[in-house]
This record gives sequence, C-alpha cells and structure tokens, in this order.
Amino acid sequence: MARNRVLSGMQPSGLLHLGNLLGALENWKALQEQYDCFFFVADWHALSTNYEDTSRIKEFTRELVIDWLAAGLDPQRSTLFVQSRNPDHAILHLLLSMIVPIPWLERNPTYKEKREEIKERDLSTYGFLGYPVLQAADILLYKPDYVPVGKDQLPHLELTREIARRFNSLYRPVFPEPKEHLTKFPKVLGTDGRKMSKSYGNTINLSDPEPVVRQKLKTMITDPARVKRTDKGNPDVCPVFDFHKIFSTQAVIDRVNKECRTAEIGCIDCKALVADKIVERLTPIWEGRARLTAKPEQVEEIVRQGTQRAQAVSHQTLEEVKETLKI
Repeated sequence: MARNRVLSGMQPSGLLHLGNLLGALENWKALQEQYDCFFFVADWHALSTNYEDTSRIKEFTRELVIDWLAAGLDPQRSTLFVQSRNPDHAILHLLLSMIVPIPWLERNPTYKEKREEIKERDLSTYGFLGYPVLQAADILLYKPDYVPVGKDQLPHLELTREIARRFNSLYRPVFPEPKEHLTKFPKVLGTDGRKMSKSYGNTINLSDPEPVVRQKLKTMITDPARVKRTDKGNPDVCPVFDFHKIFSTQAVIDRVNKECRTAEIGCIDCKALVADKIVERLTPIWEGRARLTAKPEQVEEIVRQGTQRAQAVSHQTLEEVKETLKI
C-alpha cells in the first residue's frame, strides 16, 4: 500500500541548532517511520531576506544536509533534496504568481512581522512579498497529504490551500489541499533567555564542538534575581532549568528544582549538570557529522539521488499543470 506523503523544508540561513533539532528534526525522524517523506533545503527562500549576502548559502546548504543525516534522517526512507536543483519549483512559482491577488500576500502575518522586526534590511522586495507563492509551489508540486507545522504556521499553509483552490476553480482540479500535521514544537530558549534563533546569535549549534557547547552554557543567563551564590533562586524563571526539563532525568530535575530554591546548588554546578546531558545527546550527532564530513562525495550522491526522485514526482505535476493551462 502506498503511504501518505509528507513534505517539509528548511532554509539554509545559518547553522542548525538545538531548537531545530528538538522542534523539527526529531519530528521528521519519527515521521519517516510512517510516511513517504520529502524534505528539502529551501535555498531560494534564503534569498528572500538574505539577498544582499549570498556568500554562505552553499556552505549552509551542505552543513544542513550533514546535520539532517547525522540526526537520523534516512535517505533510504526519505527523499532529501535541494530546492534550487529542481527548476520545477521556479516554473510553478511563476505560473501560480499569475493568479494570486496581491492583497492575499499583503495580509500575510509573517510579511508584516518581519518587516517590523528586521529594520536593518530592505524587505520591500517582490521576492519577499511573493515568497508564499514559492512556498505554495514547493508544496503543491509534490501533492503531499500532510505538511508538518506548528499552530503559528497554520496561516501559511492556509494560503497554500487558497492558491490551490483558486487554480482548481479557474481551470480544473489539479491540486489536492494538503492538511496540517500539527506538531508541538517545544520552545527552546537560547543562551540569552530569548527564543533560540540564528538571528539573535544565542544558539547552541549541532556543529559546535564539546568545549564550545560547555562554554556557551557557562555564559547562559539564569534567574536574574540570584546575584550571589547564597541567594535563593527561582527555577521557574531560569532558562537553564528549561534545559533541564528537556534533557535531564526526572531525578536531576527534582534535585535542581529543590536545591536551587534553597541555594544548596549554585548556578555553575547546575549548568554543569545539564551540560553533561546535552553533550550526551549531541555525541552521536557529532560522530555522524565527522563521518559524513570526511566523505563529501557520499553526501553529494545522497542529494543527487534525492533530487532525481523529487523530480520524478514534480515533473508529473508540472506536466499536468501545463496541460491544464494549454501551454
């Protein structure tokens, strides 16, 4: 029996970090057990906000694929490919852009939010306004049954469904409407207490060596009210305790929760405990990265084969679209 299909992607806008591992990669790894999975590197999307400096996109693309494989994505069970190596994405993007009303794009919440947040870059570009159309093309080319998303990403997927409905009503039914595969993404805090994000520079990267990971954790902020070692702390407002809840055993969590409040344990010792667990979690990934980095031709072959498999599917969809449009 054919399995239901899942599709998702990531931008190569920087090195992957713990937030990406816990929020996406662990979920993708589980999905490949049950679904026909297509995972792609969205390198054209990286241009939508980073068009002024493209110097590291190829490097980040390579590192991203290495991280995927080291984290457990299996190229025998999942199709891994790079968006820009399949021109079908650009062609369908162009064709869909002819029918998408501009107000649909202007009301996109991410468009408004990022223009407010990223003041240092000029995002008043056609590419940034129209990136949801490229996103819709990325998805609809493969006619997936499900797209893994968090609740905050549901408006993006709904716009893809609206574009599919508009095409189907203008011409004839071609695109099924993909459903959301709701995923609970844990909020992973960075070393400064904000959400872990490449743009904040507060990440613990999957490619960071052990000494760097331990050093970053040493500098991580804790309960701001706990100034001296003898001050009693409040784990409920401490980002390090959030890490304990993700990585540590229940016994360690209970111990830290009690001893922090009574000042029996200091922040340095508390950080060392969680550092050991994070290092333990990352060690298999580091070992996988070392093997793959030493064999770049193996990584390239995986991407080449994945792109071929992806094109076999996308070519069929694009031919159906061209026939429908009579072009």
